[in-house]
Amino acid sequence: MMNADVHGGRGQGPCIVIDPYSSGALFTEALRSQGVPVAAVVSSPRPPEAYASSYRPQDFPDVIVYDGDLDDVVRRVRALDPLCVIAGCESGVELAERIAPRVLPELSNVPELAEARRDKSRMAAAVRAAGLPVIPQICTANVEEAAAWLESEGLIGADLVIKPPKSASTDGVIKVQGGTDWRAVFERQIGRINQFGEVDDRLIVQKFVTGTEYVVDTFSHDGKHSLVDVCSYGKVDNGPNMAVYDTMRWLPPDEPVVATLAEYVFDVLDAVGVRFGSAHVEVMGTADEPVLIELGARPHGGGQPRFNRNATGDSQIDRTVRWLTGGELPQGYELLTHQMCVFHMARRSGIMRDTAVLDEIRTLPSHHFSVQNLSDGDRVSVTRDLVDSLNFGFVILAHPDDEQIKRDYRIIRALEQKLVIEEP
Repeated sequence: MMNADVHGGRGQGPCIVIDPYSSGALFTEALRSQGVPVAAVVSSPRPPEAYASSYRPQDFPDVIVYDGDLDDVVRRVRALDPLCVIAGCESGVELAERIAPRVLPELSNVPELAEARRDKSRMAAAVRAAGLPVIPQICTANVEEAAAWLESEGLIGADLVIKPPKSASTDGVIKVQGGTDWRAVFERQIGRINQFGEVDDRLIVQKFVTGTEYVVDTFSHDGKHSLVDVCSYGKVDNGPNMAVYDTMRWLPPDEPVVATLAEYVFDVLDAVGVRFGSAHVEVMGTADEPVLIELGARPHGGGQPRFNRNATGDSQIDRTVRWLTGGELPQGYELLTHQMCVFHMARRSGIMRDTAVLDEIRTLPSHHFSVQNLSDGDRVSVTRDLVDSLNFGFVILAHPDDEQIKRDYRIIRALEQKLVIEEP
């Protein structure tokens, strides 16, 4: 059971999870198993569509709905005498950043830098101000302002990325090859409604950089950062759609790039004012140096902590619980088994047939977990982003022999080629 006096005798009530969706839904069982009650605050009456399937309101005796009255929510949260206030997923970050400093300032991030932990433009500005390298970019609602910036930066005719400053899961991220028709892309995307139901009233235009993309997951307390896991992404172009997820591979902690990434990411966390809780940091390892892609002040999504536990014996969820209950926290991690996530991919849109060919995946030697969400007769959209990938499904391969994982990966892609996607 929880010791109420751990960490300075703060609240003896529940851990408040803001938007307990996606990986945030995993806090409930982990906390309750250690005698810590949980309550939910939701940032809107209904969860964003991308997260709806992960929401379990029956898990929470108290669900407080934010309806625009922040003072009322703060009053109700204070009345629960909470142990902590944390964001469950990206849609809850902004509200968590507004509530935590008013309820538990000693367990909050730097309030003055709150926008730098959600808005990718403010994020890059804060990191740049700290003297750290970032990707050249501008954030604007004005296409002519973007054009002037491209000329001043010598980026006319260069590969570009256009994306919203507030979204997630590569939603709305578009690569513009050679800068061709970037104006048309900008004008088409401005004013779009993103997956969180928000209007993309500004857009980031940035230089397209190449290298290996990494994700670094951390847990922080009292401004001290620890490394939970590091993974490398494999991404591919799927027709005109860039940044389509192919694989995610867990890296051994002694791989040389891990120490370099950790040093850079810890500096980034300081720059944007992260002092408590989980962070999910995406970094491009260019030929010269690591540069920030974006940061989420919340756990790695998509249920990743469950799979991270298999690979490392630990997760951001577990570290949060251990810290809240007085347990010891490591500064790094160990890799117990080689592990890779393989994201299913639809090469075109249409009606799905012959999905039974994917049943063979469960017989592969390295198969650990898999989910396929499509059946014969279902309509599938061409895979454009991570949300599409997760709607289709994915496979977790884990094995002591990394070569076995590579063999099984090739088999999965060969099986996908046998799927029939018919014109509707």
